[in-house]
Amino acid sequence: MTYWKDKVVLVTGGSSGLGRVIAEAFGAAGARVVIAGLEPDAVRQAADEMRADGRDVLGVHADITRDEDVDNLFRQALDRFGRLDVLVNNAGRSMRGKVLDTTPEQFGDLMELNLLALVRCTRAAVPHLLGRRGHVVNIGSLAAKSASRWVGAYPATKHAVAAYSQQLRLELGSEGLHVLLVCPGPIARKDSRLYPLKGLEDLPDRARHPGAGVKTRAIPSEKLARLILRACQRRRPELVVPGKARLLFAISQLWPRLGDWIVLRNT
Repeated sequence: MTYWKDKVVLVTGGSSGLGRVIAEAFGAAGARVVIAGLEPDAVRQAADEMRADGRDVLGVHADITRDEDVDNLFRQALDRFGRLDVLVNNAGRSMRGKVLDTTPEQFGDLMELNLLALVRCTRAAVPHLLGRRGHVVNIGSLAAKSASRWVGAYPATKHAVAAYSQQLRLELGSEGLHVLLVCPGPIARKDSRLYPLKGLEDLPDRARHPGAGVKTRAIPSEKLARLILRACQRRRPELVVPGKARLLFAISQLWPRLGDWIVLRNT
């Protein structure tokens, strides 16, 4: 019997991309899975395909920027499974743009999804997680630790996720809550789709690429999912992939000018 046998895992943004892969990894390890997504058809298809593989899964259409949708999501999950052991805050998105060209409204829109929706889900989940020594997994980014060029409001939102994750650890770690901040580089895609730059033609072409052109190898989503499950079992506070990025984070804290130089050389 694995550690995850019959545990209940809720994954936001779980109907596609990295979230789908994380949900499948938990399901394959024996967990019962709730996948939440914005597109009803995608949620339905993902849930049906996972059931066909023998997984115990519930699919819920939810816009997690809305309080009523978050309430309904957790109500359905608890009605179906009666417990919650893991919340994976995966839903989020990136953007492109120069920082001074990014409007306050654009900052607000991205903060709503990347941070405030995460806060809503976490507040709904934690009362059910504490008694089970459960897990909150917050999907951040390398941008949660070090900013980059041409990604608009994205680093600010992910830095906020990192700070929120630390606050949760400091306040609730002693009560049994495990909080894992995941900081991955660009995720490998099955297609070769690049980020559109319509209306942003003044940005360099490399800004279209994953990570806005960061010079690091793309991470297979299946590998990252396996690392997340293992980090949860070991109750690690952070998972940085690739691990060598930790050196940049340390340098940037101690010597910001040198850190900026390294970022400029590697993006």
